[in-house]
Amino acid sequence: MVGFVIWIIGLVLTIKAALEIWRIHAPVERRLIAIVLVVLTSWIGLLFYYFYGKPRMTQWLGTGLERY
Repeated sequence: MVGFVIWIIGLVLTIKAALEIWRIHAPVERRLIAIVLVVLTSWIGLLFYYFYGKPRMTQWLGTGLERY
């Protein structure tokens, strides 16, 4: 039962992270790659995203607008 609850929490957080990444103004290919990496790496990907990557994600994905 505890394992099921942990799995549900992970599922909800993964969907939330994927939606947050999808809302970033960046090329679709880069957003999809980031979402797939978070989903495939499961809890490690979620921990990385929420504790380190979330504020940096827009910079990593790029907006497609280069300044000179």
